[in-house]
Amino acid sequence: MEKSITKQSFKIEPAKRILNMPEYIFAQLAALKQEAIEKGIDIIDISIGNPDGATPKPVVNVALKAIKDPINHGYPNFQGKIELRKAISKWMKKRYNVEIDPINEVQTLIGEKEGLANVALAYTNPNDINIIPDPYYPVLCRGTLIAGGKPYFVKLKEENKFLIDLTEIPSDIAKKAKMFFINYPNNPTGAIAPREFLEDVVEFCRNYNILLISDLAYGEVCFGSYRPYSIFNIKGAKDIAMEFHSFTKTFNMAGWRSGFAIGKKEFIQNLYKMKSNVDYGTSTIVQDACIKALTMPIRYVKEIMDKYDKRRNYVAQEFNKLGFYAPRSEATMYFWIKIPSNFSGSMEFCRYVLDETGVIITPGCAFGQMSDDHFRVSIVQPMERLEEVFKRFREANIIYK
Repeated sequence: MEKSITKQSFKIEPAKRILNMPEYIFAQLAALKQEAIEKGIDIIDISIGNPDGATPKPVVNVALKAIKDPINHGYPNFQGKIELRKAISKWMKKRYNVEIDPINEVQTLIGEKEGLANVALAYTNPNDINIIPDPYYPVLCRGTLIAGGKPYFVKLKEENKFLIDLTEIPSDIAKKAKMFFINYPNNPTGAIAPREFLEDVVEFCRNYNILLISDLAYGEVCFGSYRPYSIFNIKGAKDIAMEFHSFTKTFNMAGWRSGFAIGKKEFIQNLYKMKSNVDYGTSTIVQDACIKALTMPIRYVKEIMDKYDKRRNYVAQEFNKLGFYAPRSEATMYFWIKIPSNFSGSMEFCRYVLDETGVIITPGCAFGQMSDDHFRVSIVQPMERLEEVFKRFREANIIYK
């Protein structure tokens, strides 16, 4: 006779790294958005930086051709096919005047986010200190936490043009630090980094033997005559730095999940070792599309940026009419704005805006504990929808107090 199984409740605990992981605010915003949609609310989402335009036709056409070829249906190359790495090398030379060895100094990525997390895992031991600006793109912090490291946050202050004040990093922290993450043009503040600042950061990391990670996702999202620097435009950076790029914002390829890292052979090899143990390479179909993106005329990128430029001017104008201080940055697709003083925190303000207007914006707390007094707006909606945003704001009296 079989023994009966006593009914009991089971609780299998996840790893502490998951229990201690901060909530990913964008997932919470997605849930709030879905809840509002189910209520029949006409939602306008200007929270996440998800490009609203189509991927350029030449890129799509190459992908359509590639998907029909059975040779592309197998596992892709871990490091990325040599044709793509050569295209990346030529693009870096053309756009930034930087020499990159396509054989040893390029690693393709399944989106830049994955690469930034994996490089933290490749270099961070438990209890290692990594220096991270606040506000920050979430993965710049999450990779350190997953690896068991300890983030040391440095506040980005408006009076310092949201540049890291290196004098605020204690020498005992600098001596222990393993990695230093920077992101200019900056998400979420829109700040840009002058050459002198980058020279200071490189010197700082060389003096303290710190691996510098430069996130250049918004290198092409710039306006007027402004062009950002690659970290490798700075003398001595190659010894201590890696740089990460994304196809998402430059070519409207968010859903394609593609990016790349560049740096000296030793750094690329360690990133490769981590990646090859936890994921695979970028789809060969996507790689072919990326080659086309990098080699097509620059006018396709300019058309995307001209669209953002018009939106940027309009959004700055309308926020300022409502009393918010919303200066136009020379780069990125974001506005970083203080919440009204009659709200206790950014999530409270953003929930109020959603309830009153059906507009979703991102609370500053998504980008760090020191940033709860701001919110971020992404100019990723067509002009007619942005006009509707400010019509609703005026009707709901969403003003700065």
